Amino acid sequence: MKEESYQINGMTCAACARAVERVSKKIQGVEEASVNFATEKLNIKYDEETASLETIMASVEKAGYQLVVQEKGKENEKDQKNEQLTHILRRVIFSMIFTVPLLYISMGYMFGLPLPQAIQPDKNPVAYVLIQLLLTVPVIISGYKFYTVGFSSLIRRTPNMDSLIAIGTSSAFLYGIYAAVEIMGGNHHFVHKLYFESAAVIITLITLGKYLETRSKGKTSEAIKKLIGLVPKTALVLRDNKECVLPVEEVRTGDIIVVKPGDKMPVDGVVLEGMTSVDESMLTGESIPVEKRSGDSIIGASINKNGTIKYKATKVGKDTALAQIIHLVEEAQGSKAPIAKLADIISGYFVPVVIVLAILASAAWLISGAGADFALTIFISVLVIACPCALGLATPTAIMVGTGKGAEHGVLIKSGTALETAHKIDTVVLDKTGTITEGRPKVTDVKVFKNYSIDRILQIAASAEKGSEHPLGEAIVKEAGIKKIELLPIEQFRAIPGQGIEAVIENKKVILGNDKCMVENGLQDLEKREFANVMAAEGKTPMYIAIEQEIAGIIAVADTVKPNSRPAIETLHKMGIEVVMLTGDNKKTANAIGEQVGVKEILSEVLPHEKAQEVKKLMKQGKKVAMVGDGINDAPALAMADIGIAIGSGTDVAMESADIVLMRSDLMDVPTAIQLSKKTIQNIKQNLFWAFIYNAIGIPVAMGILHLFGGPLLNPMLAGAAMSLSSVSVVTNALRLRGFKPMHLK
Repeated sequence: MKEESYQINGMTCAACARAVERVSKKIQGVEEASVNFATEKLNIKYDEETASLETIMASVEKAGYQLVVQEKGKENEKDQKNEQLTHILRRVIFSMIFTVPLLYISMGYMFGLPLPQAIQPDKNPVAYVLIQLLLTVPVIISGYKFYTVGFSSLIRRTPNMDSLIAIGTSSAFLYGIYAAVEIMGGNHHFVHKLYFESAAVIITLITLGKYLETRSKGKTSEAIKKLIGLVPKTALVLRDNKECVLPVEEVRTGDIIVVKPGDKMPVDGVVLEGMTSVDESMLTGESIPVEKRSGDSIIGASINKNGTIKYKATKVGKDTALAQIIHLVEEAQGSKAPIAKLADIISGYFVPVVIVLAILASAAWLISGAGADFALTIFISVLVIACPCALGLATPTAIMVGTGKGAEHGVLIKSGTALETAHKIDTVVLDKTGTITEGRPKVTDVKVFKNYSIDRILQIAASAEKGSEHPLGEAIVKEAGIKKIELLPIEQFRAIPGQGIEAVIENKKVILGNDKCMVENGLQDLEKREFANVMAAEGKTPMYIAIEQEIAGIIAVADTVKPNSRPAIETLHKMGIEVVMLTGDNKKTANAIGEQVGVKEILSEVLPHEKAQEVKKLMKQGKKVAMVGDGINDAPALAMADIGIAIGSGTDVAMESADIVLMRSDLMDVPTAIQLSKKTIQNIKQNLFWAFIYNAIGIPVAMGILHLFGGPLLNPMLAGAAMSLSSVSVVTNALRLRGFKPMHLK
């Protein structure tokens, strides 16, 4: 199965998106097809053996729209959007040049505004009608697309917003032509029954609304623009031992790249030479620069702060971390939330229903003796006010802003469905190692006996462990490195599986190991064991160090809790969310960590393959579960949960299985993701409410319900203005999400 995303040109409303989706789904071999009106993208999944791109393209074109096959560069796409915006603005200005005087001539005289005698309706009715006709024709020509698209859609029996505008304004214009013929024939009372200004003003207002809507929609994808803007344009590459500047697109895997202070890293890679500190805040949100030396990984688009380094390119082009993030955010912005399907279904049936209602309402008024011009006013008003644009924009615009805002906070939401589901979460399951804790052991305590100092014990222990590959041993060596303690040469070394190590340093026998190791070597000391037991009760792993058959110290190593783990869990509790800790560790260690971070419900000694089963048990209890993890063994549980949240520093497998990725590896972003989901869904509901209410009130008013009871009649021009404003108001409401701040930052 092939999954692709294509740009669709020519869509003007939600009904258009529905039409493209419908024809795409009918193609044999197409498994899924989804059209996002806000991004103007068709996301399609199809079997290449059954369905071809040419078939899809032909079906879309037959429906009256254009599928853009060629993958355009992001800059070109941006230029294309700007060009489109400029073109619409030109049409607005052109239309206004003719519409403003037309409106003055047709309406001003009624309000006592001065009008040259040559074109006054009572004195020169023929000149009066001809000047209006001459001013209307250029506006109709400038809005030709409403007619070409609208009527062709009507012929294909897939009417859309353009069909409503085309029928309404054509009716007004044709009635105006009929009135002009009557006036020229001497029937002068028709000067008060002209509808030229209605046709011109509706086209101008709707074009203006389209411009405001397109400009607003441009702001919704600012997160993508910011991310794309981070990518450097060139790279300094070593080729044949010479430094040469190349476009970043020409950098290949394996190339050696030189980066000087202040420059951006062009692609992902691994440091070969040099030392520096790197600002990775654009990806991780972490403001403190990260120290980099030989063997450390480099993220493309991060900033080199102080040293010159050489590094080997490992991921280039679309494989870099930043390119993957851009792809994830684009996919999320193009995807649909389940709530959007309701609006899609309604907008698909909406236009034909409106056309029927317009015909019935105008016919009813005509039969009741209201007159042809009155019936025409009703007909045009119903068609124009009922456009389902606001309905089609309600969900995708909010999803675009929501996912973009998430990316700004280091929270990558991979789909609209994930964004919608996250607000229902009532239980968060946290993996312990690497999620609540740092995931790498660290020396926490050094207890010394006799006349030994802490540094001396660390020096002997680290020297002995230098040859060991055990994580606990690595933690001791690292601690000695941090304290800049010089290591001693080892004369002999022996690993004791499951117990510890033996070494000879400075002609002295050194034993470093657990309680069992000490017992085996006849080094039992109840008083010193008490210290070790206290450390073990706190979730630490104590290791004894014996020098010349005497216990000289105890070094405690533990996987320390991340600084933000406790505040994040407290925030989740405040939000009314239950927190469960899941770990393969023994009960004693698990309880100690749980106490430190404030988790009461702990599932310990869970084997890797049992994690998904534990998540399933919670879901069977009717809970909406989010699983947070970072390792390969968390992947099944992440996929099983209602929402899988992967820690960004975790494995690619975990990130693939998850619905949400936390780039900063900070648990504080879990409540942020849930809060953002709640705000976005609230915004979508507001948008849908206003879109539905607008049509629910607007259509009966346009049909003349208020007029029946002596109230006002809705002017077609006001209907056009209201329709345009409804779309702009929905997009503007969605843009309010740009002000979102997580609870802990307020």
